Amino acid sequence: MSEMVRIANQLERVSHGGAWHGPAIQEALGGVSADEARARPIVGAHSIWEIVLHMTAWANEVERRLWQNARPLTGEADWPRVSGENEEAWSGAKSALTDAHRRLRLAIREFPPSRLDESVKGTEDDGQGNSFYVMLHGLAQHDAYHAGQIAILRRAVAASGGAG
Repeated sequence: MSEMVRIANQLERVSHGGAWHGPAIQEALGGVSADEARARPIVGAHSIWEIVLHMTAWANEVERRLWQNARPLTGEADWPRVSGENEEAWSGAKSALTDAHRRLRLAIREFPPSRLDESVKGTEDDGQGNSFYVMLHGLAQHDAYHAGQIAILRRAVAASGGAG
């Protein structure tokens, strides 16, 4: 199995299941309503919906960085604003995340493994100059972290008596 297939497989596990860390993103989101996704049961924390939009933004950006220079994601580019409040909008947000992860996994399989140790163009100024290898594994770690946040937020929503 090639390194690119291994990395894509790790992202698949974090996204859809079989991850070592616990529930995958799609498992954590299973059965979450729009009201629950919008809820803020923990003061100062992001909502589930905001986290989904954030993960989508980063999956899209990492895919873009495979072929183009990095750009900083700040403000609303990093944490997009929730638009819409109904189940249809929530379903669209979840679908956008699923699609972003699918496109990224396909792009990873096309990416030349010989470039994994190269620095991602545009990250030199961040003081880290992350390689493609570090960036791709970093996204898997990023998403695993947020899957855990979603699981905690679901418990907090349930403990607070529902969405609200």
